[in-house]
Parts: sequence; C-alpha cells; structure tokens
Amino acid sequence: MRLLPFALIPVLALAQSAVKSPDGAVEISFSTDNGQLAYTVAFHGRPLLTRSTMALEIQDQPLLGAAMRIVDTKAGSLDETYTMPHGKSNPVHNVCHTLTLNLEETRGPNRRLTVEARAYDDGVAFRYIVPNQPILTELHLTGERTEFQLAKDATTWPLILENFRTSYEDNYRYLPLSAIHREDLVALPLLAELPGVAWVAITEADIDNYAGMYLQHNGRDPRSLFSKLAPSAEDPGIAVSAATPVASPWRVLMIGSEPGRLIESNIVINLNPPSQIADTSWIKPGKTAWDWWSGSYAEGVDFRPGMNTGTMNHYIDFSAANRLEYMLIDAGWAARGVGPNDSGSDLTRTSPNIDMPAILAHAQEKHVGVWLWAHWNDISRQMDEAFPLFEKWGIKGVKIDFMNRDDQWMVNFYRRVVQKAAQHHLMIDFHGAYKPDGLRRTWPNLVTREGVMGAEYNKWSARVTPDHNVTLAFTRMLAGPMDYTPGGFNNATRDQFEPRNRQPMVQGTRAHALALYAVFESAFQMVSDYPENYQGQPEMDYIRAVPTVWDETHVVNGRPGEWISVARRRGREWFVGSLSGWRPTEVDLPLEFLGHGDFIAEIYSDAPDAAQNPKHTVREEKRVNASTLLHVRMAPGGGEAIHIRPAQ
Repeated sequence: MRLLPFALIPVLALAQSAVKSPDGAVEISFSTDNGQLAYTVAFHGRPLLTRSTMALEIQDQPLLGAAMRIVDTKAGSLDETYTMPHGKSNPVHNVCHTLTLNLEETRGPNRRLTVEARAYDDGVAFRYIVPNQPILTELHLTGERTEFQLAKDATTWPLILENFRTSYEDNYRYLPLSAIHREDLVALPLLAELPGVAWVAITEADIDNYAGMYLQHNGRDPRSLFSKLAPSAEDPGIAVSAATPVASPWRVLMIGSEPGRLIESNIVINLNPPSQIADTSWIKPGKTAWDWWSGSYAEGVDFRPGMNTGTMNHYIDFSAANRLEYMLIDAGWAARGVGPNDSGSDLTRTSPNIDMPAILAHAQEKHVGVWLWAHWNDISRQMDEAFPLFEKWGIKGVKIDFMNRDDQWMVNFYRRVVQKAAQHHLMIDFHGAYKPDGLRRTWPNLVTREGVMGAEYNKWSARVTPDHNVTLAFTRMLAGPMDYTPGGFNNATRDQFEPRNRQPMVQGTRAHALALYAVFESAFQMVSDYPENYQGQPEMDYIRAVPTVWDETHVVNGRPGEWISVARRRGREWFVGSLSGWRPTEVDLPLEFLGHGDFIAEIYSDAPDAAQNPKHTVREEKRVNASTLLHVRMAPGGGEAIHIRPAQ
C-alpha cells in the first residue's frame, strides 16, 4: 500500500452547531457529517428527531445539501411583543434563540446555502435561503428533500389527501407512524405522540412565493417522513421558480409535554413578518348569520325563502336582534355565470332577485355589516374592479372559495388578494383553502379560513362526528383559525342522525354545539342555522356573549379524538368549552386559571337525558374561584359550555 503525504489525505469534514430554546428544554443541532447537511432535535435532553437530512432538488443541477461544509455561524436572540386585531392571545410574545449557518459545497460548483433556525420554548423552526450567486441567479426547484426522522415509531393523526388539488376536507386518521403507506400524501399539520418523549406537530409558516409542503413516508425506514412540494399546475415538473435570493417557508416543529401546549402556541404567526397594515382599526372580528345553511327554508315568514332581498333582510334582522356583527350573503347574489360552482359570475352586477342597495341600506339601519361570497376565479379576473366597488358599497369582507390548490401560483394569489383587499378595507375568509401559515400576522385583514371538513358535511354525510370535532382541535387548529361553521341547533344522536340538505342535523348534543365556540378558534365565526331554529332557545345567550378574539388561551387537558377542555379569556371574562367524542366522558375541570377574586359561572351542560334527547341542556349558575374544581359529565357526543364573569 502506498502512503499519501498527510496534506493529500482526503479529510471528511465534521462540523456541528446547535441552538437551544430560552428555557433550555428544546434543542436543534445541525451537522455536515460526510458532507451531508442534517439536523437533530431534542426535548429535555431526549432525542425527538434523530439525524434527518436536508437538501434542495434543483433542475439540471446536483442536489444542494449533499456535499456541504459550515463556513460560519451566527447566534442571536429575538424578544418582541406585538398586538393583533385577533387571535388566541393578545399581546403576543415572540421570544426565541436564533442561529444562522452559512454553508458552501465542498466540491464544484461550490454553491452557497444559508440555513436559519429558531428555538422556542414550544418548538423549533428552520428554513433554507438560497443566496444570489453566479450559478443560481434563477432557482428552479423540482422538489425539496427535507427529512423528519422521528426517534421512535410514534402514534400519529394524519390527514391523508388524494392529491395536491384538494380543499383539505377529510377525516384525520389514527395510525402508528409506520402504518402510513409510502404512497399516502399527508397534509400539514401532522400531529404525533412519542410516548415518554413529547408531543410534536410538523407544519410550515410564512409560505411566500413558494409551494405548499406535504409529507410522505420514505418506505424504507418506518420512522422517517420526507417533504413533498405541491407541483406547479402549469409545469408539474417544477415546484418553485424564482429569482434568487429565495427563502423557503419555515419548517416548523411544535413541541410540548402535553398536546394542549401545542394548541396554546403562537409559533406559526411568530415566524411571519410584522403587519403591513398601519391602521387596523377597520378590522373588526365578529359573529355572522349565514344564509347558505338553510337559506331556502324558513318558518312563519311572509316571503319566499331563497337568494332574494327578503331572505337577506330576514337574516340581517336576526343578526341585529342577537347582537351578531355581520350577515354573510353566500353564493348566488351576483349576476350568474356559466362556470361550475357559481364561477363565471359578474361581481360588479347582482342577480335580478337581489336589490343590493336596499339590502345594504337595511343592514346599515340595523348596524349589521355585510360580507359577500365569491368564487376565486371571478376574484382573480375582477379583483381590480370588484374590490373598489365593494368598498364603495360598504361591504366589510369577502369569503373566497374553491381554490383547492397550494402550488406557488396559488400561494401568491392568496397574497395578492389580501394585499389588494387591505387597500380597500376588506376582510377576507378563504374557503376551499389550504392550511394557515401565519399570513394573518402580516395581513391581519385575513381573519379566518376553511381548510377543514366542517359542519357543512352534515348535509350530505355522517363524517363530521363528535370524535372528528375533538380531533380537529389537536390537529388542523394547530396551524391557525378555522372556519368550521358551527351553530347547528338541530342536534342529533348517532341513531337519530341522517344527512339532509333541508333543515340539516348536526351530530352530538346542544352543549357540544355551544362548546365549539370556545374550543374552535376563528375571528369570523358563523352562527349557521336558520333564524327560527334559535327562537326561544336559552342556549342562544351563550352564543350572543361568546367573543371571537381572545386575550389568553389555556388548554386544561384532553386527548385527540376523546375529549378536550379549553378556557379562553377576554378581559376579565372566561369562556370554557369541553367536548367529548361518542364515548360518555367524566373529567375534572380545575379553575386555577381564573386568578384572584370570585366569579359567577353560567354553565350549560348535558341534561341527564341528553343521550336520548341531545337538545336538552341544564343551565345553572355557581359562585367559583381559582380553587374550585368542577366535575364535567358529558353524554355521548356531549359537551359543556361555561361563561365565567367576575362577581360584583
């Protein structure tokens, strides 16, 4: 064997850098062992993610990330407090430790890459930045090869979608990580429990001029998932095309010892840039009546129900009488087009049955704001004409529907919409949407979005069960607000329930339906049923009182698919919602979150016969304080809703 001079012996570079959360519990470490860029994550010193590789797939170029060395690192910290017009807490604290790694390839063409990381007490995040450089003035990504190698075979709650062109409306599964099939396309967020280690959810934040991310099993290692980017609708071989520098979205790992800690987290909005709207005083969250649920049905009225002026005014009167801030006019108000799902409509003209000036005058007289529904195709085609016109009419917001994509073009469409809408003082609710990414921090006129299989599915299926509702709080809601459209008062047991379009039912008890308003986050919250279904119902007092924005959120306890208790504060008042799945559940509810002083708790709970008569509730008042322990008994599909106010 011929010995080489020492200087000629190839050296395998080994460099590593790490950053810990402010409390020291969470740590993310990066390495380039054998040139491959990779990371690990630990929680309280225990492995959470083992060595997970990182790389970018660039068209007609080698993998960027397979032969790297760390050139230099820079550690720092972030400590800021900001306010939001809406959210789960206010003010919001953004406190973390940061790390920037500048990397370079160890061989030609010596491309450069930057990785930014943040470590929070409730999770970690990192993103790629491809700098401008001679060989990469334009970046054309065919994919991204980010691995998530969990430390053990976890229990997961995946949302498995058919393809990249969906509305994120499906049931969450309950599977071991190793049981996810290689061909399954898993949407974000993905919740996982690593017994004895932590709860973790994988999602993303600040998607800007990039494609949405999904996960797939790699098929070889039962603990490993890889990123998949939504392909371009125009060129399926490409996911992202942009001039450098290009920053990927943040790849987010929400981490906690209990699943409720993930619900309380603001990490997704904290990873987004500050608000671009200087004066947010016109952004006013609230509750709304909605004609779509039962707009073609009414009792004891002197008009024919449907998409007409009389029906819309009827819903406006209902909003005014019940202190609801808004009325949402759904599909059919505009001059009809020829496309599917009411697309091809002219948003600058109304249907012959709709007298928009009269409706808006009636709403103004009743101090009720009006929202309008629109198909995204029509918004894309008429945005520059329609938004100024809506502002002139006095419209408060627009619900935009049927996008069903999160490729790069559609991601940029969302941003164009909220920016143009802000110029005309319009709030936005995206339906047929992908999951939230925290865009509402930068553009707070985005008040909510769908991206969830909500109550509308009761009209044609039995899929929206109490089990599903409990699971949503721990899965989809981790990404941000969701327009689930609660408020159904035609409550039914599992045996009684039948899907129907006219006078639709909802599964679970009346107390369960009330509790959704405290459990589910949305700054624009529906009161979905037709007005007559609320007449004379004492439970309507809770809906009138419950806010849609919060100063503090505390998850008392719970487990996905089984039960949950969430307490939310607005001022000195608290609203507590508890939900159970189909199994009857009894839990203790400590009120330690109340702080000092005495309070009056107005409690709406399942009646003793709620398992047979789900509309029956028991309403009672109790004097309580922080040392009080309430015992909650929930029927199958049951719940409990509590309004707590200071004792005077």
